[in-house]
Amino acid sequence: MTVDVKICGLTTGETAQAAADAGAAYLGFMFFEPSPRHLTFTAAKNLSQELPTGPERVGVFVDAADSFIDQAIEALDLTWLQLHGQESPEDIAHHKARTGLKVMKAVGVSARADVTAAAPFFDIADAMLFDAKPPKGAAMPGGNAVSFPWEIMRDAPLPPTWMLAGGLKPDTVAEAVKMSRAHILDVSSGVESSVGVKSINLIQAFLHAAKAVR
Repeated sequence: MTVDVKICGLTTGETAQAAADAGAAYLGFMFFEPSPRHLTFTAAKNLSQELPTGPERVGVFVDAADSFIDQAIEALDLTWLQLHGQESPEDIAHHKARTGLKVMKAVGVSARADVTAAAPFFDIADAMLFDAKPPKGAAMPGGNAVSFPWEIMRDAPLPPTWMLAGGLKPDTVAEAVKMSRAHILDVSSGVESSVGVKSINLIQAFLHAAKAVR
């Protein structure tokens, strides 16, 4: 089994390069002010000069306006939009048609019924991201270092391309893949030395663990 990895919430060229060097397929960048990983457009433009080629660039948005998304696309030359808010299937179709980019829809899950309820997105989104539901009162819809029962993904009706997220760490990669049968993992807080600060060692350890899955 080949397991691809998205390292999300990157804020520096050094950690983005480390992720690319270790084999990350996707690099994720937050455009959501409440997040400690948020990038301003100025910071994103500066960061773009340091980013490696190869991995796909994913911009993460939460119920963002078209103009806001456009500025982020321009700043980082994004190849994917990840929509992590209350966007509808119609919103996904709108952003795909308007930008010409691939669009990923993130949904929070805690039970099999949540996975099933996401089905209206499956034929519209280019990929689905299944993340843990945020704790009550959380400011962020993801990146909260919480998990969900990975086994609910097994044998569930799923789209061709989907990612598993939520509380993943280097030492839980093998178990998460075994229980969920995911082929793509998304990690943010699990490769940080402190909130919002990515650790090169943890990034490398996570990607090493993903490559070791059989």
